[in-house]
Amino acid sequence: VDFINANTDAQALNRSSARTILQLGAGVTKGLGAGADPAVGRQAALEDRERIIEALEGADMVFITAGMGGGTGTGAAPIVAQLAREAGILTVAVVTKPFPFEGRSRLKIAEQGIEELSEHCDSLITIPNEKVLQVMGPQAPLLDAFARANDVLLNAVQGISELITRPGLINVDFADVRAVMAEMGVAMMGSAVAKGDERAVEAARSAVSSPLLEDVNISGAKGILV
Repeated sequence: VDFINANTDAQALNRSSARTILQLGAGVTKGLGAGADPAVGRQAALEDRERIIEALEGADMVFITAGMGGGTGTGAAPIVAQLAREAGILTVAVVTKPFPFEGRSRLKIAEQGIEELSEHCDSLITIPNEKVLQVMGPQAPLLDAFARANDVLLNAVQGISELITRPGLINVDFADVRAVMAEMGVAMMGSAVAKGDERAVEAARSAVSSPLLEDVNISGAKGILV
C-alpha cells in the first residue's frame, strides 16, 4: 500500500511522512490552506489535475480519505475520485463528517461535498464524528476526540485493504473486492471481536451495528465482504 498526501497547505505537507507528497493549487492558494472554501479546493485540484493523474498511475484500487466540511478535502476529493474512476481504478472513499461543535455551516458544506463525492466513487463510507463523541462521552478532551476519529477512519481503510493483503482461512483477492465494491454507492464497515460458542454470530451482529459508523440500513445490500 502506497500513501499519497495531497493538500493545499504547504506547512501541513511538511509534517507528513507519506511517500508521495502532492501540493495542490500552489498558484491558487500560494501554499496556504483553502480557507474552508470548497470552490478553492476544487480549483486547486483542477490546477494540478495532471500531477494527480500521474500519482495515481498504475493503481488498481484507491482509497480517498478526507475530513469533509473544510475547503481542500471537500472540494478536491470529488476531483481526485473522478480522475481515478476515469482511469479505471476501483475508487473507495472513506470520509468524516464534522463534530457538532464545529457548527451547522461546516456540516452543511460537508453534506454537500459528500453528495458530490458519491457521484464519482465506487463505494463511499461516511464516519460521523458525532458518533465518536457519543462513544467517548461529552467530557472527552478535544484532541482525544479528533485522534479517535482519525483512528476510526484508519481502521476502516485498513480493514478493507487487509482483506486483500493478508491471507486468511478463506482468502479474498482483489477480484472479490472489486466485484463487491465496484459501482455500489453508499457502504458501511464494522468490526468486532467475540468469544464463546456463538462468537461468529455475536461478532457479526456487533459489526453491522457499529456505533461509530453512519446509520445505514443493510437490508437492501447487494454484496458483503467478511
